[in-house]
Amino acid sequence: MTSHPDPTERPSSPGERDDLSRRVNAVLEERGVRFGGAGGHAFRADPVPRLLDAEEWELLSAGLAQRIRALDAFVADVYAERRCVTDGVVPAHVLDATPYLEPGLRGSAPAAGAWISVAGFDVVRDESGTLLVLEDNVRTPSGMAYAMAVSEAVSQVLDVEQPAGLEECASALRRCLEATNPDGEGALVLLTDGPDNSAYYEHRRLADEAGLTLVELDGLLPDGEGLRLADGTPVRAVYRRTEQDGLRATDPAADPAADVAGRLLAPWQAGRVGMVNCYGTGVADDKSVYAHVDDMVRYYLHEEPQVRSVRTYDLTDADRLREALDRLPELVAKPRDGAGGQGVVIGPSASREQLETTREAMRSEPQRWIVQDVVSLSTQPTIVDGVPQPRHVDLRPFVFFDGRDVTVPRGGLTRVALEEGQMVVNSSQDGGAKATWVH
Repeated sequence: MTSHPDPTERPSSPGERDDLSRRVNAVLEERGVRFGGAGGHAFRADPVPRLLDAEEWELLSAGLAQRIRALDAFVADVYAERRCVTDGVVPAHVLDATPYLEPGLRGSAPAAGAWISVAGFDVVRDESGTLLVLEDNVRTPSGMAYAMAVSEAVSQVLDVEQPAGLEECASALRRCLEATNPDGEGALVLLTDGPDNSAYYEHRRLADEAGLTLVELDGLLPDGEGLRLADGTPVRAVYRRTEQDGLRATDPAADPAADVAGRLLAPWQAGRVGMVNCYGTGVADDKSVYAHVDDMVRYYLHEEPQVRSVRTYDLTDADRLREALDRLPELVAKPRDGAGGQGVVIGPSASREQLETTREAMRSEPQRWIVQDVVSLSTQPTIVDGVPQPRHVDLRPFVFFDGRDVTVPRGGLTRVALEEGQMVVNSSQDGGAKATWVH
């Protein structure tokens, strides 16, 4: 391939730019890069790559490595001594109210490896240019295979050599699986719901890239205290990518075969099967817990956070609730258990009716909401009708922790709100993506 100094400068005419958009998305369609499961849509990408400075990337990478270590220590503490509560780092009422706490795991711990092996952090740039973490995703974060696919398609269509980086995701994921059961033998498994899962493309690609066996639940069979595949191969470790991310199935009595935890939990607790990411990690990406992550870095690591969090209000505190209700038109309100941008109310652009409805919901159930300062997401030039136009973006880098070492592959998934003025960038909200290259 030919290397060009700045791919964002080519080409010059609207017709050529539109053609590039069509070609990039045609490549993704031809390669089966889809989001939303069997009834979903082709993953959409913009042909103009996002370029990140290498020096800034190193600072961000160090901060995210620090963050995953602190969150992992927090989860370990939650299911052990809860020193963070005793010492006033995380209020007891925050843990008591989280829907992601698994009381049945108290006293449990991974036999090896980490509680949090894979994290996808949502990073934004504020008005001053500072990078901040908007949300932590540590249960089953998606996007790494989509980032690879978009980078490859843009590189091919622009005839530009893509920088190295994202190919590290597969090897880092495999190392994390191996670390959860270092003395075991057998298959490393990626457990999927199958084609109906919204990120099934990613499941297939990661399994292929990392040399994992792609299996649906009925392909995991009990074998004493462990698990085996249908051909008799013992299972060494499992990377969970199913929709059931807690210990309780929606209705296991109605469909026992869909109870993922019922199949995995006992082998994991017995130390016979490793797991990435473990059950119980949801406490670390609960949006109310998020307000305390900077303090966790100080508490567990005895360091100052290198990448800070967007200011977040704990509404179970009466003073914070009053402040949030008064200032709601200038804040962002999010359901505590929301995902994919669902239910998010952005105060400056919300209607009077939306604000009052949200206030009433916050008054009646403050424990179900969090509020954050508005961060006017930075913009990147994005081709719309053949013309480069500013569109809001965030960045999801992926971070891997095997219990000892942290890997942060260079790049990530830049998510783009394709509608003018839109601040929600999720694919489930009709967002798109950009190739993200560190140079």
